[in-house]
Amino acid sequence: MPVFTPRQLVVLVLLTLVWGFNWPVMKLGVAHFPPLTFRMASLWLGLPILALLMRQQGLPFAIPRAYWGRVALLALTNMVLWHVLMILAIPLLSSGRAAILGYTMPIFSAVLGVWFFGDRLAGRGWAGVGAALLGVLLLLWHEMGALGSRPVGVSLMLVSAASWALGTQLLRRKSVPVPLLTLSFWMVAITCAALTVLAALFEHERWHAPDHQAWAAIFYNGLLALGFAQTAWFFLVRTLPPVASTLSVMMIPVLGVFSGSLWLGEQLRWQDWTAVALMVLSIASVLWPTDRK
Repeated sequence: MPVFTPRQLVVLVLLTLVWGFNWPVMKLGVAHFPPLTFRMASLWLGLPILALLMRQQGLPFAIPRAYWGRVALLALTNMVLWHVLMILAIPLLSSGRAAILGYTMPIFSAVLGVWFFGDRLAGRGWAGVGAALLGVLLLLWHEMGALGSRPVGVSLMLVSAASWALGTQLLRRKSVPVPLLTLSFWMVAITCAALTVLAALFEHERWHAPDHQAWAAIFYNGLLALGFAQTAWFFLVRTLPPVASTLSVMMIPVLGVFSGSLWLGEQLRWQDWTAVALMVLSIASVLWPTDRK
């Protein structure tokens, strides 16, 4: 298991806070605005921020023509499917449970890495995956009956998590010879275009001016959850092994559960508290330094 640098740890903490608190924020946003349009507006707000950062750092926008197919594949698996399916599932689930289902991603990623990419997962890594899986099951314990009556929301969230897991594996293995911000910009741009088409096709009759809660959620998503956190995530994926980058963010659904309880009144039970300890164990499996003799 790798030793995290101070920069990686700072990025990880900030990413966890921003994405963890974003689950109840998104729940509020889609309660006041059509979901695909909400995500589309957030992405279009975040895209110029990436462009300004690139201008400030003097980074190129061009990508060699031979790599555009690879960029499209990375955008599809890491962002398009994730954003579309996840935002459609959120109105059907509580914000905390949506976060938990979304963060089955590390489990999918670890299994995909072993089955399809030849990864060798050490015992400590498998222990982390197991702890994360048990935490997910505990957090869903009380919801099984409700989830059974909403199979569409559950299915959408699990497929989106599996797609993100595949994208995480591909992002480390499918190299594109451009700076990380350049790759991030074009992946977000492709996702913006896809969401714009889908929102226009399926939600144009529901379009209306956002109210103040919808605007607040859009700005949080555009400026923080996308403008900052998406690039931070790509940085961690590019600089860490897939199992380390994925398991290390397992505190995000825990934050999603407890912030949803605080802001939206979603009730907490003993399973939620037990899952916190399991998620911490999962994170420790990749963050705790390996003894070097």
